[in-house]
Amino acid sequence: MFEALTRLFAKPEAPADLHDPKLAVAALLVHLAAVDGSIHENERSAIRAALMDHYDLDQAAVDKLVREAQKRDAEAVDFYKFTSGLIQLDMDDRIEIIRMMWTVVFADRQNHELEDNMVWRIAELIGVSTRDRTILRNQIRGKTAEATEEG
Repeated sequence: MFEALTRLFAKPEAPADLHDPKLAVAALLVHLAAVDGSIHENERSAIRAALMDHYDLDQAAVDKLVREAQKRDAEAVDFYKFTSGLIQLDMDDRIEIIRMMWTVVFADRQNHELEDNMVWRIAELIGVSTRDRTILRNQIRGKTAEATEEG
């Protein structure tokens, strides 16, 4: 009972980390990988690679970030808590977020309509144009098709 009272009156967790772009992007990527009902290892690898490359993180840092992102995603009721801080980034960073999302979408060589819809919604929320979103989709889908033909 004492523990319950302590939690009730405890200082709430500082919301600053909710606006940490790395955590927000990781949570969106984690959600995106699961939105079609299954997470493939290729999608997990794509998330790790995107976060490592874009934020220059090592494997341990990415693993920790993804664990926290999974926790935050499970607690979230919508995307606003993740996207509200991302809109403050410059346009190149926001476009890169959409590029990372498409990379995760096409990592399993499939494009589920729920994935497409989520990328569209996030792009709208962070101010990336339909044109840029579509160009990125076609670029990443093309790279995936080329890799499939070569492999």
